[in-house]
Parts: sequence; structure tokens; C-alpha cells
Amino acid sequence: MLKNFSLEGKIALVTGASYGIGYAIAKAFHAAGATIVFNDINADLVQKGVAAYKADGIAAHGYVFDVTDEQQVNDVVAKITSEVGVIDILVNNAGIIKRIPMIEMSAKEFRQVIDVDLNAPFIVSKAVLPAMIAKGHGKIINICSMMSELGRETVSAYAAAKGGLKMLTRNIASEYGEYNIQCNGIGPGYIATPQTAPLRELQADGSRHPFDSFIISKTPAARWGTSEDLAGPAVFLASEASNFVNGHVLYVDGGILAYIGKQPK
Repeated sequence: MLKNFSLEGKIALVTGASYGIGYAIAKAFHAAGATIVFNDINADLVQKGVAAYKADGIAAHGYVFDVTDEQQVNDVVAKITSEVGVIDILVNNAGIIKRIPMIEMSAKEFRQVIDVDLNAPFIVSKAVLPAMIAKGHGKIINICSMMSELGRETVSAYAAAKGGLKMLTRNIASEYGEYNIQCNGIGPGYIATPQTAPLRELQADGSRHPFDSFIISKTPAARWGTSEDLAGPAVFLASEASNFVNGHVLYVDGGILAYIGKQPK
């Protein structure tokens, strides 16, 4: 049974995986046997990523390209195919968020979030699909969000993009499932990362940060998630164990979406 979860011999491209969630997923894929390919838009970040992977004993292949540039994506996917091999697993992880009230957000800023968080997964998926079709198998994992289901103040563009990404996930599954290609999503909850560390620091009086208290109160698990919490779900969706799972978004959120919250005392 455990062989169904093996990624031995597979080549995985994880976008934006120089650090953070993408890095944790790539490490999990390597532990399951996959060859790791990642990208970033910035050459310095790619170099730092390669060094970090090397320090963890992983010989990752790093490439510089902009996921929103269709020509760059097509050129680099062809280069990866030539230098490393056909991509078996794609994780559309690269993303941005702009926390701006809607009436203060420019259309340009809105479009930028949509471009990175929704258009880019379309572009990169489109680039890898022909080889997956020819090979007769493939796995595409889109990093969605709880904002694929919920709204929240200041994240109109992000929620719109992630809601669209959920539907793109379902449509890729619908359109290419007959070729033994599975496209699913992972919807992380609130994950403890260096970027969110200030929100989890104790206040001067020893109390929790207000946002930290808010997240804990809304999460049945009563904690923030970790990048490692995403490793098992990602390996599952990348492996043969999920061959009949298609068009699904797996929310790794500690139960937030299932929970109405505690009754006020």
C-alpha cells in the first residue's frame, strides 16, 4: 500500500519554491523520491533556494522565469524537459497578496494579483499538459486558499483569484481527466511562517496578539498550521494513491471552514 504514495522516478516542478510553503512541499516530494525542479522570478532567490536545498541534501534544479510570462514559461518548460525530463507533477504555488481595502485598490493592483494568482497557474498548467497527455499521466496541484471559499476585508483581489483558481482546478480535471491527469487543490489555513511571526508574538503585557487570538479562537485545532502540515496532503495528491481524486480542493486548515465558532459567554 505504501508504494502508492511513492514519487520515485517522478519529476516535480514547484513554482515559487525558494522558501516557504513551496519549499516545504518540495522537500516532502524529495523525501518521497521525486526529482525537484523549482523557479523564482529573481535570480538571487533561485541561488539561495538551490543552496538551501543543498544544505538539506537535495540536488534541486532551479530556474529563473516569470510565471505570468507565457513565452518565458514555454521556453523554460522546454528547457526543463531537455535538461531534467518530462514534468510529472506540477505545483502552482507562486502567489502574491495585497491587503488593501477595495475602494482604495487600483485596477492595476487588482490585475497584478489576478495575473500572478490565477493567470499564471493557467499559463504553467497549459505548458505542461501536452507532455502529460502524451505520457498518459500527470498531477497538477494548485495552491488555493480558504479565500477560495470565504471573503475577508482587504483581500478582494486575492479572494477573487483564489476562487477562480478553485474553478480552474475543477475545469482542468473535467477537461483532461480522461488522459489520466488529476488536477486538485490544497487550501492552506493560517500557516506559521516567518512572514506571520509578528502576528504571533506575545504583547508587552504577556497576552496574545489580537490576530493570533482571533485565529486560535476560529480554529478547532487551536493552533496555527505549519508548513509540514501540508507535506502529507501534497504527497498524497502527487502520488498514485490519489488517482481517482480529481477536481477536489483539500483544505488543510485545522477545521476552520467546518466551524461556526464558539458561542460568546
